[in-house]
Amino acid sequence: MNQRNSLRALMLGAVMLGAITAPCVASAQTGGPATAPVVRQGYTVPRLSDGKPDLSGVWTNATSTNLERSANDGDKLALSKEEVEKIEKDTFARNDRQNAKTPKEIQDNWTKIANGPDTLDECRSGARGAACGYNAGWTDPGDWVMRVNGQGRTSLITYPKNGRIPPRITGAGARSRTVESSEESGSRGAADNPEERSLGERCIMSFGISSGPVMTDQLYNNTYQFVQTADNFVILVEMVHDARIVKMNAKHRTDGIHPWMGDAIGWWDGDTLVVETIGFHAGQNLRGGGPNTKVTERFTRVAPDRLHYAFDVQDRDTWAEPWGGEYEFASVDGNVYEYACHEGNHGLQGILMGGREDDKRAAEVAAKAKPSKGKTK
Repeated sequence: MNQRNSLRALMLGAVMLGAITAPCVASAQTGGPATAPVVRQGYTVPRLSDGKPDLSGVWTNATSTNLERSANDGDKLALSKEEVEKIEKDTFARNDRQNAKTPKEIQDNWTKIANGPDTLDECRSGARGAACGYNAGWTDPGDWVMRVNGQGRTSLITYPKNGRIPPRITGAGARSRTVESSEESGSRGAADNPEERSLGERCIMSFGISSGPVMTDQLYNNTYQFVQTADNFVILVEMVHDARIVKMNAKHRTDGIHPWMGDAIGWWDGDTLVVETIGFHAGQNLRGGGPNTKVTERFTRVAPDRLHYAFDVQDRDTWAEPWGGEYEFASVDGNVYEYACHEGNHGLQGILMGGREDDKRAAEVAAKAKPSKGKTK
């Protein structure tokens, strides 16, 4: 069974999970802090020699459910069975359409297609034209609605109750995820130097910061391997080969160094692993968060093939209120293979050449506007 089919079987099993787990509390229907994870009836959590739960293995958080909820759904968090079935039916119908062989007529006449071939329905993200950076042949997003305790969800965020990241406070400003420029204030921005390109494009961090915290799924490579010892909990991320190292039963560092993915420490709360992360690198932040952002994550095994993940984000300097949520990882039969990231690729040359062309045109305009010597108005 390949990884995709394995995941499909696991997600189908999650549908049945709702019939054999305890019912969710009312807050799960209307939004609010994440509910306590429900362990599948009869499931015994595997343990290491020290008695701690064994969270190791390969997991995926691939899903069609977005981090933030659509405004059309308001405070609605739970989906009905019929709604889940329709969403997934539409998803698989789209996949079949996009994965079908391109008709010979289009192959023979692709240069004559109105508005160009990029307008065809090929992008799994739903985008078209220039916004579709990868067609369906290159992407592998989640096809299944995220379920928690067997319940289909409209979003991964559960609080605030509208399932959306809260408004930014006055003065928080807009912060970038890219490495901050060392150029003088006259810099033209991210097209001046390779060092100013995004972290993902430079193969420094995963695209969309899927490594977390908070860990979120992307268009592809949504697989993680958890490696656990008494002293460390390591999360190997498939996307751009990130490795989050959580120091167990330790204190946060005091040397002023801010590592990529932050300074993470962990401890056990019963059978739940709690990970607290602060001290984010200035060039990487959580969706525009500030230097005082704190993320708390909770990992709990709830079934042989499911692992509950809850997250809480606190930053009084950035957002009007805390936000967070929950979802469930599904286990994967297989390994995390190397992601050979190619820094810059072909796009970098084009971006920098475009930047220099902009410089040239700006200089020409400035030259025309400047009066010639010896002439007066």
